[in-house]
Amino acid sequence: MARGRIRSKLRLSNLYTFGCLRPSTLEGEDPPHPLQGPGFTRTVFCNQPHMHKKKPLRYRSNYVSTTRYNLITFFPKSLYEQFHRAANLYFLVAAILSVFPLSPFNKWSMIAPLVFVVGLSMMKEALEDWRRFIQDVKINARKTCVHKTDGGFRQRKWKKVRVGDVVKVEKDEFFPADLLLLSSSYEDGICYVETMNLDGETNLKVKRSLEASLALDDDVSFGNFAATIRCEDPNPNLYTFVGNLEYERQTFPLSPNHILLRDSKLRNTAYVYGVVVFTGHDTKVMQNSTKSPSKRSRIERTMDYIIYTLLVLLILISCISSSGFAWETEFHMPKMWYLRPDAPEDLTNPSNPIYAGVVHLITALLLYGYLIPISLYVSIEIVKVWQASFINQDLRMYDDESGVPAQARTSNLNEELGQVHTILSDKTGTLTCNQMDFLKCSIAGASYGVRSSEVEVAAAKQMAVDLEEHGEMVTSSRVYGSTWDSSGTREIEVESGGDSNNNPRVHVKGFGFEDNRLMNGNWLRESQPNDILHFFRILAICHTAIPELNEESGKYTYEAESPDEASFLAAAREFGFEFCKRTQSSVFIRERFSSSGQIIEREYKVLNLLEFTSKRKRMSVIVRDEEGQILLLCKGADSIIFDRLAKNGRTYLGPTTRHLTEYGEAGLRTLALAYRRLDEEEYTAWNTEFLKAKTSIGSDRDELLEKGSDMIEKELILVGATAVEDKLQKGVPQCIDKLAQAGIKLWVLTGDKMETAINIGFACSLLRQGMRQICITSMNPDGGSQDSKRAVKENILNQLTKAVQMVKLETDPHAAFALIIDGKTLTYALEDDMKYQFLALAVDCASVICCRVSPKQKALVTRLVKEGTGRTTLAIGDGANDVGMIQEADIGVGISGVEGMQAVMASDFSIAQFRFLERLLVVHGHWCYKRIAQMICYFFYKNIAFGLTLFYFEAFTGFSGQSVYNDYYLMLFNVVLTSLPVIALGVFEQDVSSEICLQFPALYQQGTKNLFFDWSRILGWMCNGVYSSLVIFFLNIGIIYSQAFRAGGQTADMDAVGTTMFTCIIWAVNVQIALTMSHFTWIQHVLIWGSIGLWYLFLALFGMMRPSLSGNIYMILDEILAPAPIYWMATLLVTVAAVLPYVAHIAFQRFLNPLDHHIIQEIKYYKRDVEDARLWTREGSKAREKTKIGFTARVDAKIRHLRSKLNKKQSNLSHFSAQDAMSPRSL
Repeated sequence: MARGRIRSKLRLSNLYTFGCLRPSTLEGEDPPHPLQGPGFTRTVFCNQPHMHKKKPLRYRSNYVSTTRYNLITFFPKSLYEQFHRAANLYFLVAAILSVFPLSPFNKWSMIAPLVFVVGLSMMKEALEDWRRFIQDVKINARKTCVHKTDGGFRQRKWKKVRVGDVVKVEKDEFFPADLLLLSSSYEDGICYVETMNLDGETNLKVKRSLEASLALDDDVSFGNFAATIRCEDPNPNLYTFVGNLEYERQTFPLSPNHILLRDSKLRNTAYVYGVVVFTGHDTKVMQNSTKSPSKRSRIERTMDYIIYTLLVLLILISCISSSGFAWETEFHMPKMWYLRPDAPEDLTNPSNPIYAGVVHLITALLLYGYLIPISLYVSIEIVKVWQASFINQDLRMYDDESGVPAQARTSNLNEELGQVHTILSDKTGTLTCNQMDFLKCSIAGASYGVRSSEVEVAAAKQMAVDLEEHGEMVTSSRVYGSTWDSSGTREIEVESGGDSNNNPRVHVKGFGFEDNRLMNGNWLRESQPNDILHFFRILAICHTAIPELNEESGKYTYEAESPDEASFLAAAREFGFEFCKRTQSSVFIRERFSSSGQIIEREYKVLNLLEFTSKRKRMSVIVRDEEGQILLLCKGADSIIFDRLAKNGRTYLGPTTRHLTEYGEAGLRTLALAYRRLDEEEYTAWNTEFLKAKTSIGSDRDELLEKGSDMIEKELILVGATAVEDKLQKGVPQCIDKLAQAGIKLWVLTGDKMETAINIGFACSLLRQGMRQICITSMNPDGGSQDSKRAVKENILNQLTKAVQMVKLETDPHAAFALIIDGKTLTYALEDDMKYQFLALAVDCASVICCRVSPKQKALVTRLVKEGTGRTTLAIGDGANDVGMIQEADIGVGISGVEGMQAVMASDFSIAQFRFLERLLVVHGHWCYKRIAQMICYFFYKNIAFGLTLFYFEAFTGFSGQSVYNDYYLMLFNVVLTSLPVIALGVFEQDVSSEICLQFPALYQQGTKNLFFDWSRILGWMCNGVYSSLVIFFLNIGIIYSQAFRAGGQTADMDAVGTTMFTCIIWAVNVQIALTMSHFTWIQHVLIWGSIGLWYLFLALFGMMRPSLSGNIYMILDEILAPAPIYWMATLLVTVAAVLPYVAHIAFQRFLNPLDHHIIQEIKYYKRDVEDARLWTREGSKAREKTKIGFTARVDAKIRHLRSKLNKKQSNLSHFSAQDAMSPRSL
């Protein structure tokens, strides 16, 4: 489009989609907005920002912050977040109590680990917030041109822009605040705006200024400019704005079409002038920046219950300990002369044992606190961040075409990826490319276009295979359709590209049409050339696109509202009707009627444009051609257009309906095209009423506009219909097949018509031949009465009941059902009294396709599946209409498609193509689930094994509250000596490689069935911890207690016993994690055996420090433990005894009841997959879930069919053989 100012007498304000009209002089017009009362208090003095320095006109600055914290709030808010967790709160209370004399430990042994763990989590929060802060700094430092008092414009940072400033924004720049458009580089004050950052839509919107401000068209004109805006207060409504502009003693009403929102981008317009209305956090985009719903994985929620269980255990043994201490105080304390029972202290007074017991309870709660793993949360956060980085860096989920990698936008749900039960997917742009090709069309009752769609190609190939199975000959595979040859043999013919002369045509984006009858002006020789001419002109004129000349090719490309519209314009261009220019009031078409004919440029003056909405399902444009004839050109859904046809406009209704059905069966998206000629008087009368509706103020404005549109969009003449193909994305059928083999169900929620959705289902193997389709539809109510609605509801309920009974009574184990339901019926099916019956039917079906659904219905279906099944749901989509279901599902996945980034911004994970979902779930999901599950179980195991030894020793010493371990041991246990190996388990563990995960998809069911984190597994690990604690304590006591410890005959003191016992714990828990791991690298070896070595290094180095620091462990390793053989023998014996049951368990399981991954590991270890490829293939075929959808299900169905034929043939042969044996000749 040409830059600079474009002159035209007609104003674009006449276009409905381009904004509300300026105040008119029509009699009876409504006055400006009556702005009074709460919600309408904002006053803006234009070009006078100094007026807003004092209250009540002092508004927010334009500085924007998306951080959670600032320097003042970081510590209080972050500490609140950390101590919101039960475990951290317990350790905080324990750390406070450790300061008092009741504590059995040195206070630093409690405070230091807590500070380390909480500090590390706070550092992570600070780092993430710092990244947000840096992003904010970059945005706030952007510059824009602001009007100065001296009359010129100067660059100023965004954060310094103030309410009332006049700013100048140039092409491809973002708007720094919410602006009132004053004028633009176009004479009529229009500009083109891209709102992808706001609503995810890539199509351009057209905004326009008021007529009164058009004269402000250069920098100098703002020298004396002054005006006042009175408008609504800041609010999050992107599509509404109510206000008035007071300028030159007149008041003008303002609408959303006059407002340029922050973070929108100026496109195809050289520059605009605007005045700042809302700044900073008052802007509509910031008012909409709500946080995504908080999501927690099932494992994390289960972990909370385990923490509560351990807290109950802690309280229980603390009560036992305090009761024991009270008993000792009352009955045994008088005999302990060294405690001076004649002059007792309060805690040892035999006459008051209850007080002693209660006080001792506090000591016990502190002493046994190591049952609760203090470093669990921070370790999990570290592990999840590493797992997320692996997902981000996976080159096999990197899309070369778009250059977009996979991205884990949150690390909280990594393990949830391994437990998905149901996927709810959008179709357009998710399963399909959302890149439309104009493929076929129906004009004047004749169907054009010989190229086959992908669905037709797949169906023909399938039919060819079926006929070959029946012994029929397939003689061709090049042309479209199917015919019978002269010998009566069925031919399966598929046209997949090229023309009839075998000269491949260069592919044109958006245009896959092939039919010489319409190309190169040949359409003039058709029987109805006038109707074909109308068809081409509707394609070229009825749209809101903007042309851009490609200097390399010399052809125009188009910025269109949708890929469909772009494909229509590409088709019109290839047919010889090229849309080349748009002004404020006209569109220009270059028409060529033959390949050698002269190009004629025609101007069509646009009088009105009635925009397409999801409610209207149609779009119309009213134009005046060069001969003065007024035409209404309309395109829309066939059901809408057919209802508006005139009696003389139904000539082609029958064949067009038939063609639409055929196109739908071919998986194509269809629209009907019609037109109407208008008389000048009729148009003038209608336009007067329509202008009144446009300038009306009130809640019924949209309703009045809709009525006005209905008045003119009638008595249409049907011309034909279009059919565009939305191709499947690469690898979609294979991905669906693999997900089905992994036991994951897939629901498709789409806005397309039922026929299109069904055929896409066949193309991607969600549906197959032989699958019984259950179509739930609603009858049309006779009216809006309650009785008619009740009848519709009863009819739907009856269909659901019959379908449920049919599914339950089915005895064939291989029978498969597909549920197909439309949005109108779904409205009733989602009501409270029917939704669970609908869900029960859907769960029993192999595949579910919901057609014609709205964004809200997508979210409601997702919520129903999530809450009704209680299983993990994943929603995947690429458009703004998918945001609801993405946020509603347990896991939301956004696809970086052509519909903007709204879905990605709302998602938990983002990928570039649907096919990458296979690797995200089957590989990363499987790994993350098992890693996190084993990591948490091991955490509780080691803390129980360690914490209970404290309880045993206290009971052994008369519930004295004495700890057997040095305070430094307690400090290092969770934070240093056992933390790194468990992080290695969570980050690097692999039961099988990624290739085997994909080759054996049934392994994924280990997560869906929660095999590694159910309560039996959790309790098993807890019991293992209890057993280890018993062995570690009693074996050490039994070995050391009753004999000399060193060669000189000295017995072991408490520090020697405690150090020996602690050494056994370090060995036992690290050997245990080594036995748990299936995959070792040098990192695991260094961290596991290095942790044990670090323990000995600590003992040696810390023991060398002066006694004032090392205390009772001075030289304990060099002089006491190392020279004593019993120390080393006890370590070896206790370690072996502690891990022996686990070794016996895994040996028993691998030999007698192996899991899938055990078998695979052994086959790979002994290289049986290399030696016996058939064995490997056979195991691979076993390791998949029995599925009824996907390509594999199709193959299985064919195999069953062949076997039944073979069995029938063998049965017939046996029967004939028996008859021959009984015949007289054989006798």
